[in-house]
Amino acid sequence: MGVAEVSNVLWREREQLELLLFKLEEERLILTSGGTRWVAHASHEVQLVVDQLRETELLRSVEVDGYAASIGMPPSSSLKDLATASDGPWASILTSHRDALLELTTEIARVAAHNREVLALAARNTRETLLSLTGSLETYAPTGRTTSPAPAHLFDRAL
Repeated sequence: MGVAEVSNVLWREREQLELLLFKLEEERLILTSGGTRWVAHASHEVQLVVDQLRETELLRSVEVDGYAASIGMPPSSSLKDLATASDGPWASILTSHRDALLELTTEIARVAAHNREVLALAARNTRETLLSLTGSLETYAPTGRTTSPAPAHLFDRAL
């Protein structure tokens, strides 16, 4: 478990974070287009990448702890600390990985927050639209005949 293995895992993590950012951007485009057909597919793809990232983070933790132990540092040392303790070009390589990871995670957080806002707004609009419906709504009874259900009532629980 050396610094080269740590760097390889960090490259994999960076690639997965870039893929996650791409999938979140896809999701954002679908959400802002107003269409709902592909939202579930886009969200599922985001979740698949997140699951892959969890596995890679576990592998990174193992590699970082092994490398940290080999240079006399405590387990769970930060990339910044490892870069400072590393010799030659590895210091700048680890620093570059750290900077790229920070940049990617910041951008991912921004896009994910935007997507959550769009989803919350859509849910609120849908709820308001459903509450504003005053016409009759026919559904099917267990017998197979159409029926009008009793109107729904909202109660204010704050007394």
